[in-house]
Amino acid sequence: MKSFAVIRAEDPNKIKIALHDLEHYGSMKFGSNPKRIEPAYADQLLVSVSGVPLKAKCNSAALVELDTNAGAAISKLRKIHPPAHVVIVSPRHDAFEELADNSELYPEFDRAFEV
Repeated sequence: MKSFAVIRAEDPNKIKIALHDLEHYGSMKFGSNPKRIEPAYADQLLVSVSGVPLKAKCNSAALVELDTNAGAAISKLRKIHPPAHVVIVSPRHDAFEELADNSELYPEFDRAFEV
Protein backbone atom coordinates (compact mmCIF):
# COMPACT_ATOMS: atom_id res chain seq x y z
CA MET A 1 0.00 0.00 0.00
CA LYS A 2 1.24 3.46 -0.82
CA SER A 3 2.37 6.10 1.62
CA PHE A 4 3.47 9.72 1.45
CA ALA A 5 6.72 11.41 2.39
CA VAL A 6 6.55 14.97 3.70
CA ILE A 7 9.96 16.62 3.39
CA ARG A 8 10.72 19.72 5.50
CA ALA A 9 13.89 21.79 5.38
CA GLU A 10 15.46 25.21 5.82
CA ASP A 11 15.81 25.74 2.06
CA PRO A 12 14.65 24.16 -1.23
CA ASN A 13 18.11 22.76 -2.05
CA LYS A 14 18.02 20.50 1.00
CA ILE A 15 14.60 19.24 -0.15
CA LYS A 16 16.05 18.50 -3.61
CA ILE A 17 18.95 16.55 -2.10
CA ALA A 18 16.59 14.64 0.20
CA LEU A 19 14.36 13.67 -2.76
CA HIS A 20 17.44 12.43 -4.62
CA ASP A 21 18.58 10.48 -1.56
CA LEU A 22 15.17 8.83 -1.14
CA GLU A 23 15.24 7.60 -4.74
CA HIS A 24 18.89 6.66 -5.14
CA TYR A 25 20.12 5.61 -1.71
CA GLY A 26 16.78 4.57 -0.23
CA SER A 27 15.65 2.81 -3.43
CA MET A 28 12.19 4.28 -2.99
CA LYS A 29 9.88 4.54 -5.99
CA PHE A 30 7.83 7.71 -6.36
CA GLY A 31 4.19 7.24 -7.36
CA SER A 32 4.01 10.79 -8.69
CA ASN A 33 6.18 13.86 -9.14
CA PRO A 34 7.03 15.67 -5.90
CA LYS A 35 4.66 18.53 -5.03
CA ARG A 36 5.38 21.83 -3.32
CA ILE A 37 3.38 22.39 -0.16
CA GLU A 38 3.24 25.30 2.23
CA PRO A 39 5.82 25.07 5.03
CA ALA A 40 3.17 25.77 7.69
CA TYR A 41 1.10 22.85 6.37
CA ALA A 42 4.15 20.56 6.50
CA ASP A 43 4.74 21.66 10.10
CA GLN A 44 1.10 20.88 10.91
CA LEU A 45 1.42 17.42 9.30
CA LEU A 46 4.52 16.69 11.38
CA VAL A 47 2.69 17.50 14.61
CA SER A 48 -0.35 15.47 13.49
CA VAL A 49 1.67 12.38 12.55
CA SER A 50 4.27 12.42 15.33
CA GLY A 51 2.02 13.64 18.11
CA VAL A 52 4.76 15.82 19.59
CA PRO A 53 5.03 19.62 19.63
CA LEU A 54 6.94 21.38 16.87
CA LYS A 55 10.55 22.24 17.78
CA ALA A 56 11.39 24.37 14.74
CA LYS A 57 9.45 25.68 11.76
CA CYS A 58 10.60 24.87 8.24
CA ASN A 59 11.06 27.33 5.36
CA SER A 60 10.49 24.92 2.47
CA ALA A 61 8.45 21.74 2.08
CA ALA A 62 7.49 19.07 -0.42
CA LEU A 63 5.17 16.08 -0.60
CA VAL A 64 5.72 12.94 -2.64
CA GLU A 65 3.63 9.83 -3.01
CA LEU A 66 5.66 6.67 -2.45
CA ASP A 67 5.05 3.31 -4.09
CA THR A 68 6.84 1.90 -1.06
CA ASN A 69 4.80 0.86 1.96
CA ALA A 70 5.25 2.93 5.09
CA GLY A 71 7.13 0.33 7.13
CA ALA A 72 9.70 -0.29 4.40
CA ALA A 73 10.05 3.47 3.78
CA ILE A 74 10.75 4.15 7.46
CA SER A 75 13.28 1.32 7.60
CA LYS A 76 15.11 2.61 4.51
CA LEU A 77 14.94 6.20 5.76
CA ARG A 78 16.76 5.27 8.98
CA LYS A 79 19.71 4.04 6.90
CA ILE A 80 20.22 7.03 4.59
CA HIS A 81 19.97 10.16 6.80
CA PRO A 82 18.86 12.78 4.22
CA PRO A 83 19.67 16.48 4.89
CA ALA A 84 16.01 17.31 5.55
CA HIS A 85 13.34 16.15 7.96
CA VAL A 86 11.27 13.41 6.29
CA VAL A 87 7.95 12.29 7.77
CA ILE A 88 6.28 9.17 6.40
CA VAL A 89 2.46 9.35 6.38
CA SER A 90 0.79 5.96 6.16
CA PRO A 91 -2.90 5.03 5.73
CA ARG A 92 -3.15 4.64 9.51
CA HIS A 93 -2.61 8.39 10.02
CA ASP A 94 -5.57 10.78 9.99
CA ALA A 95 -3.79 13.06 7.50
CA PHE A 96 -3.42 10.29 4.88
CA GLU A 97 -6.88 10.65 3.31
CA GLU A 98 -6.54 14.42 3.08
CA LEU A 99 -3.17 14.04 1.33
CA ALA A 100 -4.53 11.36 -1.02
CA ASP A 101 -7.52 13.54 -1.93
CA ASN A 102 -5.55 16.76 -2.43
CA SER A 103 -2.05 15.76 -3.56
CA GLU A 104 -2.79 16.30 -7.26
CA LEU A 105 -3.91 19.88 -6.54
CA TYR A 106 -0.50 21.03 -5.33
CA PRO A 107 2.01 22.50 -7.82
CA GLU A 108 5.03 20.43 -8.82
CA PHE A 109 8.20 20.94 -6.83
CA ASP A 110 11.01 22.23 -9.06
CA ARG A 111 13.87 19.76 -8.62
CA ALA A 112 16.40 21.69 -10.74
CA PHE A 113 19.36 23.13 -8.89
CA GLU A 114 20.17 26.80 -9.38
CA VAL A 115 23.62 27.45 -10.82
